[in-house]
Amino acid sequence: MQNLLGKFERLIVLTLMVFMMIAVLLATIEVGVILWQQMLEPPLMLLNVKEMMKVFGFILMVIIGLELLETIKAYLNDHEIHVEVVLLVALVAVARKVIILDYTEVEPEMMLAVAALVISMSVGFYVVRRALNDNGRRSNDEQGVD
Repeated sequence: MQNLLGKFERLIVLTLMVFMMIAVLLATIEVGVILWQQMLEPPLMLLNVKEMMKVFGFILMVIIGLELLETIKAYLNDHEIHVEVVLLVALVAVARKVIILDYTEVEPEMMLAVAALVISMSVGFYVVRRALNDNGRRSNDEQGVD
């Protein structure tokens, strides 16, 4: 039964990886199409700030997709979720939202909420990273590795 569950889990994870690869490929093509369309509109070969934010948002979306693909790959190899990578993906997603936000239409409470989210996730990332580094040093010390 365990063998069947293991094979089923592996099949699902591989399927998710294929879906993520397709999504990242399509998002990358979409970035190229959007950039090309924006550059062909007058004024030729120039982007205004709003258009640049749209392109940056899509580029960050591709990066988020790549990081999620990395998370799935790590799960496939190690059979565990790497919290550090998940927090990094979340930070990039929040950064994307901050970059594409239209500050003229955002209420102050929303800005405070986004700031609190960025700070709390950054602190969480720091704590996890520090804990992982400390555990790595302890394991090396126990094995006599410098």
